[in-house]
Amino acid sequence: MTERPFQGFPRGTRYTPVPDALLGPLLAEIGDVAELKCILRAIALLHRVRGYPRCVATSQLLADPALVAAFKDAPGGAQAAIAAGLERAVARGVLLRATLEGGKGDVYMLNTEADRRAASRLGRDGRVSAPLEGDRRPAPEPVGARENIFALYEENIGMLTPLLAEELKEAEASYPPDWIRDAFREAVERNKRSWSYIRRILERWATEGRGEHGEPGRHPEEVDRKEYLRRYGPLARP
Repeated sequence: MTERPFQGFPRGTRYTPVPDALLGPLLAEIGDVAELKCILRAIALLHRVRGYPRCVATSQLLADPALVAAFKDAPGGAQAAIAAGLERAVARGVLLRATLEGGKGDVYMLNTEADRRAASRLGRDGRVSAPLEGDRRPAPEPVGARENIFALYEENIGMLTPLLAEELKEAEASYPPDWIRDAFREAVERNKRSWSYIRRILERWATEGRGEHGEPGRHPEEVDRKEYLRRYGPLARP
């Protein structure tokens, strides 16, 4: 029997951000469909996690209805196919696996800089599995990509949504790069990991100026305040 064609995505469909490298060089390297399915489903589940660090338990992945359905006809059963796909994703360096202390099981994370640090802490009395160094790491990002606003957001706050990506793109075009980096740093130091808090920092700096170390304050006397407001004042939202 011929399967019924997909009828298209309905209105209100939710979107899950996927790293560019997975849709580029890694897509060309991954030859196993099971591995790719496990990676994509893991990214979807991680995107739903609230809080930090973002991780998903092995037990959750093995029992995930979408993955179980995807491998219902796999030789050896769905769980064996899922486990094998996850193992290949870890070996390739796309996913990290941390074995929690006290025999509490394994969790999976994306192999990003921020999650590598988190995985090391989670597995400090267990172990962390992934080729963090060497030839099998994910393809390097283009020069300069690591410091853009999207990388800063994902490394310090979490995964992006399409709507938020548009707002971040607008902010990146509006504020100096060092302001954006410093605003993220201030939010992290104050444990206020949200874009709304970072945006307010940037808006405040645009209207009040920045002190020597980035705090709000009067500009140095050699900077003409009227000229500053002419350049940056319109950036502040009401």
